[in-house]
Amino acid sequence: MLEGKIIAITRSKEDSSEFIDLATKNNAKPLPLPTIELVSKGEKIVDEFLNSVKHYDPDYSVFMSSKAVKLLFDTARKVSKFDQLQLAVANTIVMAVGPKTKTALEQEGIKVAYVPNTFSSVGVGELFTKLHAVGKKVIVPRSGASTPFLKELLNKIGIDVKEIHLYDVCAFRDTTQWNEFREIFSQNKIDGIVFTSASSVRAFFEIMSKDYSGNSLIEKLQKSSIVAIGPFTADELKNFKVKNTISEVHTVLGSFETIKETLVH
Repeated sequence: MLEGKIIAITRSKEDSSEFIDLATKNNAKPLPLPTIELVSKGEKIVDEFLNSVKHYDPDYSVFMSSKAVKLLFDTARKVSKFDQLQLAVANTIVMAVGPKTKTALEQEGIKVAYVPNTFSSVGVGELFTKLHAVGKKVIVPRSGASTPFLKELLNKIGIDVKEIHLYDVCAFRDTTQWNEFREIFSQNKIDGIVFTSASSVRAFFEIMSKDYSGNSLIEKLQKSSIVAIGPFTADELKNFKVKNTISEVHTVLGSFETIKETLVH
């Protein structure tokens, strides 16, 4: 069905195993593009989280990515505070944004109480509305590049939110892994690209702007089918004037199904 189609995704090879499997099963060629890298804010993030739990005393903790889970718990292991962290998180009602994040938490021995139906900030907001959590306190350990959308949304519902920034995001520095993509892209042979986050959109433009001026890059992108994993990613693409289709289900599988539809029709 997708015989010989070349589809890129803005994730590293390690983070794209699901996408690579799906593409390969459909006889397409997957092209993982490591677009962003995480820069940890260092060992202090563990103490910052523990102190916040102690003084802020949150009712809920919400994890918005498996990366945030891994970084926080790995750092706690490094500074010999794993047990303290595990206990601090377990003393809150834990919500994971989606199945991958839930699995990451369970691997650290954390019981996850809730996962929203829609795996996004909007889904988290909808779930809190159903939980009648007005007046409750929520702690969110996450990326420093996140938008204030979730915090503002929960504040509107009447929930108090404390965000702890565990890491910053920057454009991937070793772009040699992009050489194959660059070559195929220059020949207009990239059939589709799945963008997986707003920060990956910004980083993609930063990396590719070394080869193209703004408009020529946008014109070239429009020769491919562009899919955004969710609404924030789509908004960021719109900021760069790139037409795109939003995946109905905000997951890698959902995005793959969407790009498959756009390429088959």
